[in-house]
Amino acid sequence: MKLSKDQVAAVVAEAGKKMSDPNYSAVLVGGFVQSQTPVAQFISAHERDLGGAEAIVNVIFHCALVAQCFQRNGGRVRTLSYEDLDAAARGEPLVRLEEAQLPLHEFIMANVENAEAQKLIAMIALAIDSMS
Repeated sequence: MKLSKDQVAAVVAEAGKKMSDPNYSAVLVGGFVQSQTPVAQFISAHERDLGGAEAIVNVIFHCALVAQCFQRNGGRVRTLSYEDLDAAARGEPLVRLEEAQLPLHEFIMANVENAEAQKLIAMIALAIDSMS
């Protein structure tokens, strides 16, 4: 399923409005961790590359937004397995995501500064895209 720029922008705009609620990001991150435990464990394993616990939470937050983009537009997001993550890790994830889902690539590049975080989010976006 190809996402449009407007579909991604709508999810991001809604998240921007909800960020004034201090519980919003905690609920979003917590829900993603519960439903995507292998993904959360995979991201946590990159703590050193990302720069600490706060960066892990930031990556999980952005992955949760990516998942919402698919869910809100008719995609089914099942729990990713380690095999799904391995398959998505092949090649250069940012380049592959740019080809597969340009609006998600643009969202990541505009909102995430850390290069390692960008790659992880892109890889997880590719894994979600492959099943939706």
